[in-house]
Amino acid sequence: MGEPRYDYTRDEIQAIYDLPITTLVYLAQSVHRRYYAPDEIQMSTLLSIKTGGCKENCAYCPQSAHYTTNVAAHGLLPIHDIIAAAKEARDNGSSRFCMGAAWRNPPKKGPQFDQVLEAVRGVRKLGLEVCTTLGMLDEEQAQQLAEAGVYAYNHNLDTSPEYYGDIISTRVYQDRLDTLDNVRKAGMTVCCGGIVGMGETKGDRVGLLHQLNHLDPHPESVPVNLLVKVEGTPLADKEEIDIFEMVRTIATACIIMPSSRVRLSAGRTQMSDEAQALCFMAGASSIFTGDKLLTTPNPGEDRDRSLLKRLGLKPVELSAPETPVATDNAGVSCQAVH
Repeated sequence: MGEPRYDYTRDEIQAIYDLPITTLVYLAQSVHRRYYAPDEIQMSTLLSIKTGGCKENCAYCPQSAHYTTNVAAHGLLPIHDIIAAAKEARDNGSSRFCMGAAWRNPPKKGPQFDQVLEAVRGVRKLGLEVCTTLGMLDEEQAQQLAEAGVYAYNHNLDTSPEYYGDIISTRVYQDRLDTLDNVRKAGMTVCCGGIVGMGETKGDRVGLLHQLNHLDPHPESVPVNLLVKVEGTPLADKEEIDIFEMVRTIATACIIMPSSRVRLSAGRTQMSDEAQALCFMAGASSIFTGDKLLTTPNPGEDRDRSLLKRLGLKPVELSAPETPVATDNAGVSCQAVH
């Protein structure tokens, strides 16, 4: 355990997921320490550069045009506003800046995609890792983003293939996999994870992890989101999930995708400091900072700094985009197998 494998079966993943939580967290932390510094958390910032009016009907999303929510829609932000937000994020300790636009796919005609490319170039000049999440991409768009300087592209699978149709019907699972393939072909790294707490079963969480594990190579970044319930969306009244299911999902992801950075993403405002600390112990090593995550609440920089200080953790320093390197128990470097 600790070397990347791409052939875990669902039964093997469920056996890991079902371990006593003390054993599960111990194993996940042991694997995590082979690839990442145990006292570092990557701080990332996610900005909604185009909000609302999305044609997709994702049941969790307040930006969908299919639902009536309190989200105020706005068009693409001016480039100078995006650059200003990126500078502020960098000054507050973020090393990754992600730009999200509520599109089914970026428009092929008109100036909007060119504006995104120009914003990417501007943010990259600040020395930040640049991540974008703009919906489905074709090969040409993926190549243009890569050439502009995008380091990572986020496109989540959300849940298992079996439960997917209960969450979204305006695209199919293969559409997501095709976009990930285009991202890989263009040379960008992949940021891909899912959402916990949408009414899925444990088997669906295992199914999501199985799909992620069989991506070769594994996603460099695996965000694990806790559903943020928003009034007006179909999932607004879903029953709260036991937070230990979130911990188990993170820990299992860390074990079966050891070189991936597992990210504790949306839903942290619903979690106690103790629950977040347990997620860090289970192998999560990144958070999104700021008071908003696209359109949903987030703890904010001051609370995050306070929490990290109390836990004796520190932000990853701003530097060149990272390459995970495995270490043995003595701390001697040995290049990770990818």
